[in-house]
Amino acid sequence: MPTYELPDGDASLPATLAHTDIPGMKLVNRGKVRDIYDVGDRLLIITTDRISAFDFVLEPPIPQKGRALTQISLFWFDRLASVMPHHFLSEDISALPILPQLQRHLRGRSMLVKKARPLPVECIARGYLVGSGWSEYQKSGTVSGQKLPSGLPQAGKLPAPLFTPSTKAEQGAHDENIDFAQTRKILGDALAEKVREKTLALYAAAADYALTQGIIIADTKFEFGLSDDDELILIDEVLTPDSSRFWATDTYAVGKNPPSFDKQFVRDYLESCGWNKQPPAPRLPAAVVAQTTAKYVEAFERLTGKSLEFRV
Repeated sequence: MPTYELPDGDASLPATLAHTDIPGMKLVNRGKVRDIYDVGDRLLIITTDRISAFDFVLEPPIPQKGRALTQISLFWFDRLASVMPHHFLSEDISALPILPQLQRHLRGRSMLVKKARPLPVECIARGYLVGSGWSEYQKSGTVSGQKLPSGLPQAGKLPAPLFTPSTKAEQGAHDENIDFAQTRKILGDALAEKVREKTLALYAAAADYALTQGIIIADTKFEFGLSDDDELILIDEVLTPDSSRFWATDTYAVGKNPPSFDKQFVRDYLESCGWNKQPPAPRLPAAVVAQTTAKYVEAFERLTGKSLEFRV
């Protein structure tokens, strides 16, 4: 049975969903955030309210996070469909063999998707010099092995967006950045060229739109898969605060790492509380949980111009 927890005892707030175990349905993967079930010719992806940082799943879960992430992905799947086909089929789960009282808690956070064979490479687009790209640039003047002009500032816009792939690590390990030559070896020349082209095209379309909503997409990670008929499709989540670095245009400044619409409040707390990043992880204070919820909801509402509605 799903585990629910009402934040701070306030019954007016939506219950959080931390865990699912649906009777009669085959769980094929439980990630740090998503639970995935096999439903015949499709998959059911449920985005829980779990949150992770520094490779630990933390307590308590973040109210509204799973629905915000799902609804952001659905918005982008629809908006970018002309750029790239995707795996999303429906968010209507009423025909699935799930008890009605459970379905209520899964609505808004669930996607029925096509099955696909995921590519063993994560496809990252970078439009700004920040994070691991900034660290590499300071050492060698490159990002993902690609030479850049000297003197670029932290958080500055790159001369052109970069494709910076990484390998997918086993659970508990870290992804490893690779160059395009390695990508060709893994995927083959034609597929490597295609995923680079699509990664940059998706990023360009999304970044242009996001700017009109007051959001800079500094970088983002896409995942691709091959459908049963070997069509390359966009899979997993897309352009969410968990897979992207979003900055508000009104607080953006070159030369420092701007605040972002993600779990930065969580990371900052964990860095400041004296935790040695060994188990057990500390429990998140209510203020950190509330601030994190607010950032996820704000990201959705800024991007879409809509209020995040709950159907629990």
